[in-house]
Amino acid sequence: MKDSMLNLAVDYPLLNMFWTMLMIFLWVLWFFLLFRIIGDIFRDDELSGWGKAGWLIFVILVPFLGVFVYVIARGRGMGERELKQAQRNEEQFRSYVRQSAGAGSAAEELSRLAELKNRGEITEAEFQQAKNKVLTA
Repeated sequence: MKDSMLNLAVDYPLLNMFWTMLMIFLWVLWFFLLFRIIGDIFRDDELSGWGKAGWLIFVILVPFLGVFVYVIARGRGMGERELKQAQRNEEQFRSYVRQSAGAGSAAEELSRLAELKNRGEITEAEFQQAKNKVLTA
């Protein structure tokens, strides 16, 4: 058994191993490109439903030709749509962060109100009213 494993390693030269690794890499790259194109087909708001169905059928039934034709015909738009999606995601994230952190905690609000009262910018009655509003919120 040990001799057969040793022979297997000897029968597979280094150049063949590199060739196999290259083929696996290209195969994974191909699937990455295929999924990226399918995602772009569904992401495109300007493409009609029939257009999406047509491109999807073309890319799935004739994968090599379909992918190459899609990249040639709509390749520039892929980058633009990806950029728009990234900008929308970034804006949604920033909006969420602003919404979550913008109000501040009650302790921060109370300390700010106390500082305003100590500087004389608001009266005692205004301070009590604002304090009640912060504590009830």
